[in-house]
Amino acid sequence: MKCRQTDTPPVAAAKASFSSSTAYRFEKDRRLPSQREGGRGRRRPDPLAEVFEAEIVPMLKAAPGVRPVAIFEEMARRHPELGTGIRRTLERRIRAWRAIHGAEQEVIFRQSHQPGQVGLSDFTDMGELEVTVAGAPLDHRLYHFRLAYSGFEHAHVVLGGESFVALAEGLQNALWSLGGVPLEHRTDSLSAAFCNLERNARDDLTRRYEDLCAHYGMRPSRNNRGIAHENGAIESSHGHLKRAIADAVLLRGTADFDDLATYRGFIDEIVSRRNARNAKRIDSERPSLQALPDRRTSDYEEVIVRVTSTGGFTLRKVFYTVPSRLIGHRLRVRLYDDRLDVFVGGTRLLTLSRGRPHPNGKYDQVVDYRHVIHSLRRKPMALLNLVYRDRLFPREAYRRTFDALRERLPDNKACRITVELLALAHERGCEAELADRLTSDLDHGRLPDLGQLRAHFAPDPAHLPNVVVHLAPLAAYECLIGSAEIGGAV
Repeated sequence: MKCRQTDTPPVAAAKASFSSSTAYRFEKDRRLPSQREGGRGRRRPDPLAEVFEAEIVPMLKAAPGVRPVAIFEEMARRHPELGTGIRRTLERRIRAWRAIHGAEQEVIFRQSHQPGQVGLSDFTDMGELEVTVAGAPLDHRLYHFRLAYSGFEHAHVVLGGESFVALAEGLQNALWSLGGVPLEHRTDSLSAAFCNLERNARDDLTRRYEDLCAHYGMRPSRNNRGIAHENGAIESSHGHLKRAIADAVLLRGTADFDDLATYRGFIDEIVSRRNARNAKRIDSERPSLQALPDRRTSDYEEVIVRVTSTGGFTLRKVFYTVPSRLIGHRLRVRLYDDRLDVFVGGTRLLTLSRGRPHPNGKYDQVVDYRHVIHSLRRKPMALLNLVYRDRLFPREAYRRTFDALRERLPDNKACRITVELLALAHERGCEAELADRLTSDLDHGRLPDLGQLRAHFAPDPAHLPNVVVHLAPLAAYECLIGSAEIGGAV
């Protein structure tokens, strides 16, 4: 308007940086847009005028959670003349009605967190990533720990479901990696960790969880069951972490890993990068954390089992083989998430990979052929209908060889040759090399020749060391006795 005092409307509009048409419109009506009358009305009849108040509003009141698309489909069925073009109009009308007449919704209250106050734990499923280890699908979850204030994170690969053992191991790994302890440890209701347990077992695990928190000086707290946003400081972080892992897998080019240790290192590297971005904030929170205790506490369950005449024991619907010399003994087993430590008294004998029952509840087996091969050589026909025969073969090549032998030879001979192949792999320590030879024979349509294989994997006499033992004369020991007597007299 200052420019308009000396210039024409187009020149004044150009100096004010708007169009000349706007200037001429303003010349005709100098009121502000907010001072003018309301906008224009409808230009065509309302297609919902006769049905919205009469039919749609009663639906919304009777079923507040019904989706607009369901109402649209119902209206299309009742009134075909309305057509399909009213869908967006109907959705906008329902949204506007709910804004005025709808039920009150739950409000999310954002929280301000204090340094060193709260650490959160939760599990998240990783099935959508379709990770494989050595070509086999890996059914697993991630235990995820996070500090609410600084965003420090720790992730631990869990092979089974949610359990106290997985929680205890992951939580302690996180705290010792962090180097301190928050005042409060918050989880969900832990219903998944304690499900399908008898009341006594649930009470025992609850007590153990409280003892775990007491050992580290943390106050345990839980959010209400089914209310995920009460754990929002870690629930939202699940999505960010899983997207980061998915992106890293895409950049890696494959979701297959050589072994479990490689995959765990892959996860640790991703989490370390995320923590590096928050390094300053994490370092500022560390002085507010409590000191760690002198030692870790137990992160396992302890069970007593008896080894039966079958050469193993059954635990949690899984049969495990052990050396046959343990038949009849009671063993103390420490049950971790991914392994079993087996003890006789206070002596640790061996570590076994932990197995899981099938999803349908069927029993599974964890079998080491080395534990039973000496008995199987005396009774090779036992292999034919052995309950855990498929688990006995250490590699696919041995199973394929057994199937090929059964197709072309009598069962007794096929069993004997297969058992001798397993014994050869055990005695000569050539399991992988022998599997390669068997695969080559099968690919060329040949059956294995035991004589050739024994000769091939026999020790080479030219490379055997020639050990020469020089025996000292007995008189030399008398000199030692004499010096001892002299020393004693002195």
